[in-house]
Amino acid sequence: MIKTDILIIGAGPTGLFAVFEAGLLQLKCHLIDALPQAGGQLAELYPKKPIYDIPGFPEVMAGALVDNLMEQIKPFQPGFTLGQRAEHIEKLEDGTFVVTTSDGIQHCAPVVAIAGGLGSFEPRKPQLDTLEKFENKGVAYMVRDPEVYRDKRVLIAGGGDSALDWSIYLSEMAREVTLVHRRNEFRGALDSVEKVQELKNLGKIRLITPAEVIRLEGKEALEGVLVRRNSDPQEDILVEVDAFIPLFGLSPKLGPIANWGLEIEKNAIKVDNTLDYQTNIPGIYAIGDVNTYPGKLKLILCGFHEATLMCQSAYQRIHPDKRYVMKYTTVGGVTGFDGSKKEAPKAVVKAID
Repeated sequence: MIKTDILIIGAGPTGLFAVFEAGLLQLKCHLIDALPQAGGQLAELYPKKPIYDIPGFPEVMAGALVDNLMEQIKPFQPGFTLGQRAEHIEKLEDGTFVVTTSDGIQHCAPVVAIAGGLGSFEPRKPQLDTLEKFENKGVAYMVRDPEVYRDKRVLIAGGGDSALDWSIYLSEMAREVTLVHRRNEFRGALDSVEKVQELKNLGKIRLITPAEVIRLEGKEALEGVLVRRNSDPQEDILVEVDAFIPLFGLSPKLGPIANWGLEIEKNAIKVDNTLDYQTNIPGIYAIGDVNTYPGKLKLILCGFHEATLMCQSAYQRIHPDKRYVMKYTTVGGVTGFDGSKKEAPKAVVKAID
């Protein structure tokens, strides 16, 4: 069983920043996320899109913001359970909580902070008759381990950043990469679109547009994908593949968390107040886009604020007999669990002759 001070459900920007604020209070954190990497929507949906409303950054790429947050929390050595959903929660007699993931891993903490963004993300699946038959037998909805596709024939469907970026990445290791999109125009970053066009010209990516996948073929495992161009059956193409990766985005859902006894309002978790963002269950907090309260704004910077106040409340819950005196980082510096110390240089006082 994994034990920690604050168990954070969701490794998006709000959850990651909560690790930093908890670390300043010398509280350890562990994060659970259904996605295979930290960063939430920023990493999964639009890593190369700019964000303009982060204080101090006139413009920052979503992926770069995630990288900076990961660097910021590194001294506090958080633990991660990725690629698994938080399924069940149980409150023990001592007041602590045990959260069990979809893979059966148990986590124990006196405080649970739900920072699940818009919820646990589930892939948007294309409407194909035999899709489920080939799941884990050639069909996957996200790339967890790129090495799985080395020397394989891969067909990717989609027109956003994920489809473009993975097509580019896998073109260096896969035997063949085919990218199918129902339009000629892509929704991804311009540099990614240009890179795909360049790789197409070099023969490293086969680009089929406008087109869509209409059928999967194979006996035990996936063997081929039927692609229809221009909505014309006369232009059907059978592409022999080992893998089909439809990347049509993710659909946010509260998932199992909705069954934890929390007060839900319009698919969001209602918090009792804006003093600490605690839910109707003492010891369980909700921060970031997953919560709702009067005046709520779904902005990353608001999530950062909520994470900060949540950690102050969590400290009092974990250490009821201690009084925490806040010190500005400009004064107290930042002391990591790894022994590192960041602080402003001390002024040198010299006597005047």
